[in-house]
Amino acid sequence: METVQSIKQRFELIGNDPTFNRAIEKALQVAPTDISVLVTGESGVGKESIPRIIHSQSFRKHAKYIAVNCGAIPEGTIDSELFGHEKGAFTGATQTRSGYFEVADGGTIFLDEVGELPLPTQVRLLRVLENGEFLKVGSSNTQKTDVRIVAATNVNMFTAIEKGKFREDLYYRLSTVEIELPPLRKRKDDIHLLFRKFASDFANKYKMPTLRLDDNAVSLLTNYRWSGNIRQLRNIAEQISVLEKDRNITGPVLKNYLPDAGSNLPAVIKDKKTNDSEFANEREILYKVLFDMKNDLNDLKKLTNELMNSGNAMDVQEKQQGLINRIYGNDNNDGDTDDYEDVIDQAYEVSQEEHYNKPVATTTSPTEPVADRYDFAQEVEEEESLSLVEKEIELIKKSLERHEGRRKAASEDLGISERTLYRKIKQYDL
Repeated sequence: METVQSIKQRFELIGNDPTFNRAIEKALQVAPTDISVLVTGESGVGKESIPRIIHSQSFRKHAKYIAVNCGAIPEGTIDSELFGHEKGAFTGATQTRSGYFEVADGGTIFLDEVGELPLPTQVRLLRVLENGEFLKVGSSNTQKTDVRIVAATNVNMFTAIEKGKFREDLYYRLSTVEIELPPLRKRKDDIHLLFRKFASDFANKYKMPTLRLDDNAVSLLTNYRWSGNIRQLRNIAEQISVLEKDRNITGPVLKNYLPDAGSNLPAVIKDKKTNDSEFANEREILYKVLFDMKNDLNDLKKLTNELMNSGNAMDVQEKQQGLINRIYGNDNNDGDTDDYEDVIDQAYEVSQEEHYNKPVATTTSPTEPVADRYDFAQEVEEEESLSLVEKEIELIKKSLERHEGRRKAASEDLGISERTLYRKIKQYDL
């Protein structure tokens, strides 16, 4: 088995970061086995080099090695690409086609961006991993394949599993061994080495002197965030090699090629202030809504008291409709009005109970005994309460008889909602 250093030279891998070296060591350790490997890391960190190392050091190195970008194949054709199809299986299938798993039998398949696979394809892939069997599209004949699968992804697989975009059982099948490649910003000592390598390559390619960075440029280069990782660094080196006539690159010159260079900290502070401001605005809106609800509730209580104490039903009804329009707007639908009427009816019932359970002030002579005054008030209260309940029951019964038990018609006749009528029927056991 080759050493880490020899593998770096063979595959032109630059860097001495301990985590990067550890990833290569793990690849060398699992290569002689036949277990599945999942390579993780951000986009542009060089995940495609690990499967090539594994294949070159395995007993399958003389068989085929096929790299498949799962995110670049349309969902409607990916099953055909991976597993093949029979003639006539779908429109345009003019002949039988062998898929990658059939062509790479005995070799290695690298599934790049495996997190982009559609769920039906994930089921097919799981079957291949479990027992090496697959079906061509449009075929009922099971075929066998002996393929080693190495997958890679730049998405958080646990998040994808929680959202239902990736099967949990397939994840554990793929990640028997997981190799993570660190982002370039965590390999600061390797950034300048990589830039020098790219600058040398482009100098030879375009037949021009090699670029040189001064100390300020080196400092700026190593402290930049590199969200695109090695791919972004390579593109920057190529741009500068082509566009700059002066081969000695200073910090200000390099800064022109780095998007938002040196603005990381202010951006974070600005975002934080923006979030605090948005939170304050949302809090003010919430307070306003609560105050409006409180005012509406006070108006509702006032309306209920007027309903109890006023004899003018039409006036109370107009105020009720005005309150409904103010809360819901003039374009409120019937469902909202009925709901609000239910609230008023419930408030009416509660206020009615409170009203008939408290002493009623009556006009008596100053010489009348106190006990007699209270007894008279109690008798009036009981008679009035009994009379109102009886009248309500009588009206409900008459309305139901008139409309042959149809609650909707009866509720319209009584001027209340159907749900309120139903509640009163249950209350009075009618």
